[in-house]
Amino acid sequence: MKETPLDIKSFLDQDQKKDLLRLLTAGSVDDGKSTLIGRLLFDSKKIYEDQLTALERDSKRIGHAGDKIDYALLLDGLKAEREQGITIDVAYRYFSTNKRKFIIADTPGHEQYTRNMVTGASTANLAIILIDAGKGVITQTKRHTFLVSLLGIKHIVLAVNKMDLVGYDEKVFNKICSDYKNFTTSLSIPDIEFIPLSALNGDNVVETSRAMPWYKGKSLLEHIETVPVTTDRNFNDFRLPVQLVLRPTLDFRGFSGKIESGVIRKGDTVMTLPSRKTSVVTEIIGTEGTVEYAFPPQSVTITLADEIDISRGEMIVKPDNQPQIERQFEAMLVWMDEKPMDPFTQFFIKHGTNTTRAHINQIKYRIDVNTLEQHPCPAFTLNEIGRVVVTTNKPLFFDPYRKNHGTGSFILIDPITNNTSAVGMIIEKLNPSNADLQATDSEIRHLVNSGKSLITSEELQKRYHQKACSLWITGLHGSGKNILAYTLEKQLFEQGAVVVLLDGSTTRNGLSCELDYSPADRAEHLRRVAHICRILNDQGIITICSFISPYEQMRKQVKEIIGAERFVLIHMDASLDYCRNNQSELYERAEQGQLFNLPGVDEPFEKPQHADLILNPEETKQNIEKVSDYLAARSFFPY
Repeated sequence: MKETPLDIKSFLDQDQKKDLLRLLTAGSVDDGKSTLIGRLLFDSKKIYEDQLTALERDSKRIGHAGDKIDYALLLDGLKAEREQGITIDVAYRYFSTNKRKFIIADTPGHEQYTRNMVTGASTANLAIILIDAGKGVITQTKRHTFLVSLLGIKHIVLAVNKMDLVGYDEKVFNKICSDYKNFTTSLSIPDIEFIPLSALNGDNVVETSRAMPWYKGKSLLEHIETVPVTTDRNFNDFRLPVQLVLRPTLDFRGFSGKIESGVIRKGDTVMTLPSRKTSVVTEIIGTEGTVEYAFPPQSVTITLADEIDISRGEMIVKPDNQPQIERQFEAMLVWMDEKPMDPFTQFFIKHGTNTTRAHINQIKYRIDVNTLEQHPCPAFTLNEIGRVVVTTNKPLFFDPYRKNHGTGSFILIDPITNNTSAVGMIIEKLNPSNADLQATDSEIRHLVNSGKSLITSEELQKRYHQKACSLWITGLHGSGKNILAYTLEKQLFEQGAVVVLLDGSTTRNGLSCELDYSPADRAEHLRRVAHICRILNDQGIITICSFISPYEQMRKQVKEIIGAERFVLIHMDASLDYCRNNQSELYERAEQGQLFNLPGVDEPFEKPQHADLILNPEETKQNIEKVSDYLAARSFFPY
């Protein structure tokens, strides 16, 4: 009895040293994924007595295995899953044997739950892809294999299930293996194991089956216990994204984070990015104290010999082995949001410990995950996968995903809802020769020297969902110009338009404060306003302008400056009596000689001969509708 504590301690120490294998199951509906995992847990005696009692009771009540135990009920916990006999959400189960610890992700097989499968596969080392022996290699099999390959899982077990239903026929098994090998030749999957089994009967699940004497390989449990996965990690390229600068005292300054790849030793020379300053590692502190070296996926704190300014989001690497530092790259994207993609959204991108803004420059193609065909696509919807070009606001430190999962993956976050919009796997940095996306240095210099934007009008129109124009509202004082202008601004803003309002009184207070109301100064004032409108229109913005602009020649000059295709002339056709009633004091002062150059009194007002819209000031609501209909008809807004 005295040796028992030592035995327990020895057992716990041994258990602590076991390595962990993360695996997932994938397959079509009714291929038996949940049944297989349930059988694996049952036959390896990893189910507690109360679980077994509940399983036997539920099998009789809602099971789908006849008189036998329905092992799928161990995994399918959702009510809808049990009712339909399918997997909808990812179910995780933990168990261990004498050789290894396991975390199993039971992922759904339906195409509509692709994002659920991607979530479960994101951390897996090995994938068990099930095939119904009676159906062979089907579209779902190819889809799941492609997803597994996309996510960089290097080990696959093709579990040919339900062999009992085909009489344990070796020829059926060999035909399926041959078809699967032919399909995977174009995919980068280095290790594929083929195992025939019957999950319901337990054949080749934990013990090799006597029903298939022609099969000389290992059982499923024996294979996953022994498959080598520790060498899958990248121990060559040291990458430590800094998560926290640790300052518990004034005398200590450490940099904490999880090692994504590579090995770091005390005394190694390291470089910090983006500063590119170098120093020497003086101490490495792990979860159990100071260590001489560390490797992935350990979380550590390291101290350096020199005082270097390092912040969260930066990266510590080796000087002779650096990641790519770029703002543009190509990536495979899996759309995870129920809201369809808006390619012109400025997303947040989270890459390791670094967060910045990003937008999608181009969608190269969408992949049909059932046929692996590539199709042109304007935007992604839920569960769709494709290749895109991403541009970030500041450079990221990354490696291709196939080389380093930790520094080659990212997520896009919706800036409004804060939902995860997509997950991405970086393929490579953008090829500078891609002329469709990048202008050459000489082209950029030419555009900048010419005062032209690097953003095209088409890009602005797609971003703002509008085509720029200037709504020029003319009419006498008191004709209702400002009421129309301000009301219209409010409505367009609420509908999502990007709009700026300019009126006579506000612009004169600053832009033309030195000018009076003489015809010459009035013309100069309107010339200045027209140039502002042109600049705003060039930036994709709709302008609303409320100015008397009494002379036809003035309005013609404004139209020429702004551009005829973007100029919309609106005349508030109000009688002088109507205007006097609205601005009685102003007109009385002009008639008494206290105010000069007032159109309609001592200065003429020339009615527009070719106005785009002529409006009655007493019909405010109808006027707004008329302007909105006109904008829509001309595709100004919405675009």
